[in-house]
Amino acid sequence: MKIESVEAFAVRVPRDIGAATGLAGSPTVLEEGKGDYRWSQAYPALYSTNFETALVKVTMASGMVGWGEAQAPLAPEVACTIVRLLLRPVLVGQEIDGSIAGIEHLWMKMYSTMRVRGQTGGFMLDAISGVDIALWDIAGKMAGLPVNALIAGGEARLHVTAYISGLTGENKLEASRPYSDQGFTLFKLFHDSDWRSLLDAVGQLRNAGMGVAVDALWRLESETAIEMASELDPLHVHWLEAPLHPEDPAAHAALARAIDTPIAIGESYRTVFELKTFILARAMQILQPDLGRCGITEAVRIASIGRDHGMKIVPHVSIAMGPQVAAAVHFAAAVPNCSLLEYNPSVLEMANRFLREPLVIRDAVYAVPQTPGLGIEIDEAKLAAVISSCI
Repeated sequence: MKIESVEAFAVRVPRDIGAATGLAGSPTVLEEGKGDYRWSQAYPALYSTNFETALVKVTMASGMVGWGEAQAPLAPEVACTIVRLLLRPVLVGQEIDGSIAGIEHLWMKMYSTMRVRGQTGGFMLDAISGVDIALWDIAGKMAGLPVNALIAGGEARLHVTAYISGLTGENKLEASRPYSDQGFTLFKLFHDSDWRSLLDAVGQLRNAGMGVAVDALWRLESETAIEMASELDPLHVHWLEAPLHPEDPAAHAALARAIDTPIAIGESYRTVFELKTFILARAMQILQPDLGRCGITEAVRIASIGRDHGMKIVPHVSIAMGPQVAAAVHFAAAVPNCSLLEYNPSVLEMANRFLREPLVIRDAVYAVPQTPGLGIEIDEAKLAAVISSCI
């Protein structure tokens, strides 16, 4: 079956940034400004005041459609342009037999377009990941199987335990109660202000019997990280996420050796090639691939090498619509060394707004869609209202 067309859509949805602050994808208060992109007050990174992403639609000659999505919280037009100029010419007319090997072959063709030109990460891989997810959606439909079963066969699970990613407001314990009433037992807090306030919030949740993970947002410095992170050990935190600058495997490895709290990293990296140095250095105990940045194909490879080195997988989920969230759910339900998946209620609400049938969390558990492919259907009429460019 041949690929007939490949389209990419830059999506930009207005949102209440104040209400979203403190949650995955919007963890810190932003500086005042007039533009859509503003600096975090906590550390040097830009965030959008809108909800931004890039969707990919692959259509086969038979009319079958697969949907994918690139992690594109800023400038989604960039990923869309890469799809149009570099990836679409490689893909249109290619045969798909529905096999995993066939998808892996197309992944490498896309990767090879710019590999020797130095484009082995960033926007290039984000764009590839959006296409890759769409190809898995198609492969599942061709096989008549949900993607988790395509990956894991009879060992695929039907449910994935979710944890809450971020809590809004000053009183984190109070903010956690509506979720604990729903059965959630693990909460991730962001290092969005000062370290002492974070430790106090962690202590309050732990004293109330809640599980806690900490996302440091890359804010610790190698000179003081061990001293600061050691304060998490007696609190029995599930993990310390993104503690240091993402380019420094040696500093992460030194921190991982020095403290009892497991180190979790992965969202900043797109491939095994990028992560291998960290894995071999034992720089983390938990890998966090983001399906919008590595796609399903590379996420499976990352999980495999992680399993070989005794590491757990906890996928990262940030700003995302239906294809990205569904891909993460299927992946988490298929990988044996994965037992948790990130959940941001406001992100899922936004994703479900553009799906004909919603993705479901009940009793703190994701239900894995069981129709073929990703098990989602985009409402293209609703989507048309928020597309800023269509390619």
